[in-house]
Amino acid sequence: MKKRILATLLTGVMALSMLAGCGSSAEETAAESADAQATAEATDEDKTITVGASITPHAEILNDVVKGLLEEEGWTLEVVEYNDYVLPNTALEDGDLDANFFQHYPYLENFNEENGTHIVSAAAVHFEPMAIYAGKTASLDELADGAIVAVPNDTTNEARALLLLEAQGLITLDEEAGVTATVLDIVDNPLNLQIQELEAAQIPQAIGDVDIAVINGNYAVEAGLTEFIAQEASDSLAAETYANIIAVREGEENSEKIQALVNAVLSDEVRDYINNTYEGAVVPVF
Repeated sequence: MKKRILATLLTGVMALSMLAGCGSSAEETAAESADAQATAEATDEDKTITVGASITPHAEILNDVVKGLLEEEGWTLEVVEYNDYVLPNTALEDGDLDANFFQHYPYLENFNEENGTHIVSAAAVHFEPMAIYAGKTASLDELADGAIVAVPNDTTNEARALLLLEAQGLITLDEEAGVTATVLDIVDNPLNLQIQELEAAQIPQAIGDVDIAVINGNYAVEAGLTEFIAQEASDSLAAETYANIIAVREGEENSEKIQALVNAVLSDEVRDYINNTYEGAVVPVF
């Protein structure tokens, strides 16, 4: 009788052990499966590069050329389009973007100083000559006394616009102003031009309300403006200073994904695309 009871107990213990073993095995398998899925998702996320960009020409360059080049290297490019000069930097600083592509270095430097952000240049890509376009007045020679001139209201682009007006003999700036010039640095204004400061993106829409307007290249292209009165020279101070850049958070310039992005942007394919598409309104600098 005792032997039968002992055998029964042993059988029960073995059964419980087997069940426990099966349960442990199932849990381990489920855990391993979850870990594998998490690893796969992390890997997919790590292979995605999110870039904020102005619609023209930046997003066009990224979508039409760079995306395909990155796909060949196993990367997925996501382009987030912006139509202003502030949100792409705040989104980058906050970690919502890996990089942005819309600005030149003087603008970035000023933005960092004013906002306490930590964004740096990873590569210079192209120069967009700023130009003067006709509004109510068809040419510079026809400008009347007191004519209204629209210029961008952000610090660096306003200076650039004023330098272009000076190059056309319309105003004279303080010699020490350079790329930090403002309307306060105008020392001679023979036509008493009224300088109207507007947000850069809004100037093309306001061109019919002013005599002439100084417009950034990307906004001119986007608005379909092709005939300008005067344009920044390719050997001007502006050309040397205002190349548009790939911007990233400080310390991430040499990360794998940023280097992949930079290599794709600074490619022969992108250079050819810029030259063939924008007909001088956008000029590669690499």
